[in-house]
Amino acid sequence: MRLTRRQWLSSAAAAWSGCRRPRDQRPNILFAISDDQSFPHTSAAGDRLVRTPAFDRVAERGVLFTNAISNSPGCAPSRAAILTGRSHWQLEEAGTHASYFPTKFEVYPDLLARAGYHVGHTGKGAGPANFEGWKHNPAGPAYQQREAPEAPRGISRNDYAANFADFLKARPTGAPFCFWYGATEPHRPFQQGIGLESGKRLDDVLVPPFLPDAAEVRSDMLDYYFEIEHFDRHLGRMLDLLEEAGELDNTLVVVTSDNGMAFPRAKATLYEYGIHLPLAVCWPAQASGGRRVEDLISFTDLAPTFLEAAGLQPTPGMTGKSFLDVLRSGKSGAVDASRRRALSGRERHSHARFDNLGYPARALRTKEFLYIRNFAPERYPAGDPEGYYDIDASPTKKYLLENRHRPAVRELFELTCGKNPPEQLYAIGSDPGCLRNLAGLAEFKIVLEEHRRELETVLREQQDPRVLGRGDIFESYPRFQVMRPELGGFAEQGKYNPKYQLD
Repeated sequence: MRLTRRQWLSSAAAAWSGCRRPRDQRPNILFAISDDQSFPHTSAAGDRLVRTPAFDRVAERGVLFTNAISNSPGCAPSRAAILTGRSHWQLEEAGTHASYFPTKFEVYPDLLARAGYHVGHTGKGAGPANFEGWKHNPAGPAYQQREAPEAPRGISRNDYAANFADFLKARPTGAPFCFWYGATEPHRPFQQGIGLESGKRLDDVLVPPFLPDAAEVRSDMLDYYFEIEHFDRHLGRMLDLLEEAGELDNTLVVVTSDNGMAFPRAKATLYEYGIHLPLAVCWPAQASGGRRVEDLISFTDLAPTFLEAAGLQPTPGMTGKSFLDVLRSGKSGAVDASRRRALSGRERHSHARFDNLGYPARALRTKEFLYIRNFAPERYPAGDPEGYYDIDASPTKKYLLENRHRPAVRELFELTCGKNPPEQLYAIGSDPGCLRNLAGLAEFKIVLEEHRRELETVLREQQDPRVLGRGDIFESYPRFQVMRPELGGFAEQGKYNPKYQLD
């Protein structure tokens, strides 16, 4: 007999509660990360089409952070930065896509496990990467057994919430837990037209200013919204399970994404829609709710935050800074004056350029401006014209390429696929689409120089090979996912192995 949602919650909570004893008072940690979702696309942030009641619930019980910046616009380096508390340029192979994840870099789930936490993950953890030498994914032991009977194309059959319930049942008596819920949604592919079929309307879509306003693009956005809502439903079931068991108040819940939406000029770019992500955090036992905080939060700050909540110190080498003081402050708006910047960067994403070359760039984000330094402006940022493979295949990409010569599309195509200058500067308050580069304007000369100097200073402090004259090291790291023959692909041992096409 198939259980109703309420029956499932009650039975799961009872099974969990029945084996519990007086427990460690350190908080539980539930980290929920979607796959490819930009900052505007939650109902808490004001989007009128996407429905995210679980994300909104976390924001209402805690804090909606309005300036959360990923350390990289690609999944593997972004997740590595989250796990280690270090910038991706400090992580050797783990700082690029689909290479090794060296075991010498400590990750917060292992640190918490050694401190007595029950640790696990479901869905997508770290990666994609080669995890040679690891006992399990760096996000924790996997709980992947439960599956939904069916799912639309592009949506995982992983019953994330049921796997979370299994994780809780396996929890040792009295131990706090740390769980990584990594949905594979809204990563492409999407089932084309599923957003329309769900009742959403093309006319209600707010098309980002860097995309063509066409029916194909609007429908593609609706499909993206549908997958965000799938991620959110499973999060809601997890929150309900914790509440039923009386554990939600002492659980630090963090909900975000790894990088921006899989559309042109978003994912795999350092523009706003590539690195500025949703972030809601609550810990009802420790922090008041209903707040919006403008402080810049870097993804390198997450690991130190989790460690401090558990009563542990950051490990040597972590460059992030815990934001528990901001969460506990009870304040809204600008809380911590020192949180005025966040850094991001990228190297190789997909195999998108001849001979597996990446697109090296770094960015400094402040509240008013986004400054980008491109280290190889002679390369195409979206990938070589043979396929512009750093843009995920999609109806939107197809429309952009097929209509590139039309007057209404030509400029957007050039902004997305044309070469970039060495420096870019955007006033993100008035230009969140990053359409007008201010770097060459006399009135922004001082702003440009200040941002250039600050970025250079921090990168040197963090020993980034790109500013120390050793940037070619990033081009030497092996890639373990598909290599395209038309772009100088090869299949030498250690360069491509289907075994490591993980996550």
